[in-house]
Amino acid sequence: MIEFFIGVDGGGSGTRVRLARRDGVEIAEGASGPSGLLHGIAAAWASVEDAAAKAFAAAGLTLPARSSVAIGLGLAGVHNRVWAQSFVNANPGYAAVALETDAFTTLLGAHAGQPGAIIALGTGSVGEVMFADGRRHEVGGWGFPAGDEAGGAWIGMRAVSHMQQVVDGRNEGGAYADALIAACGGQRDAMQVWLASATQTQYAQLTRIVLQHGDTDINARALLLEAGRQVGLFGQALDASGTLPIALCGGLAEPLRPYVTAELLQRVVPPQGDSAAGALRLIQQRSKE
Repeated sequence: MIEFFIGVDGGGSGTRVRLARRDGVEIAEGASGPSGLLHGIAAAWASVEDAAAKAFAAAGLTLPARSSVAIGLGLAGVHNRVWAQSFVNANPGYAAVALETDAFTTLLGAHAGQPGAIIALGTGSVGEVMFADGRRHEVGGWGFPAGDEAGGAWIGMRAVSHMQQVVDGRNEGGAYADALIAACGGQRDAMQVWLASATQTQYAQLTRIVLQHGDTDINARALLLEAGRQVGLFGQALDASGTLPIALCGGLAEPLRPYVTAELLQRVVPPQGDSAAGALRLIQQRSKE
């Protein structure tokens, strides 16, 4: 018998879970490392299980048998159906597993299952809309490194391009470039080693530097304004009629808000819940079905 429900929000930077009892009452949260499927199936499950264990510990509960737990997940990388099926096949023993894109669980959480749109801005980026008739449409979410406009890794890669130009003498430097150089090794040889192994998570971490210099450096500000323009394009593609509410979600939603177009901001509403809440709603609904 299912005694607990877990909702999981897993991406390239970390994993967050919400734990609820069988009656639906949420009792704890937990967090761990990345669980986007790009990082590998075993690594994703390891992060999910670690976050779940921390949630049970936070609730003061002994870790129960997996067979008494149903788990809903919104993970980055689910569009790769081979990865998604491999992840489900690797279920370590949970009573039920419901896997969806992190975009859809973010949508479920943001609008409490009602029609609306979301633009999720974190390590990556994606937009999704659900219309009143149940139709869904996704924008972006093409993944690192080719897509994810306005996401942290996208911003970080463009910041690195500026850094390289400064080191070469192709662009003027300053405090912004100096901070990027220091973060990537401090001198050319070390920087090339960093670049040879940098992950999307490491690129995304450079966004903090870009934001710190957004008010003082023309290059940082130009990059952030372009990110804001890309967010506006997401909104238009999701709902050209402009009638549905849009929630900006994810860790970069608030930091990028000053750079988003006024036209889009007129349609923005606060999210009612996050992706982990949406994943919890997902598994609760699937269990009833």
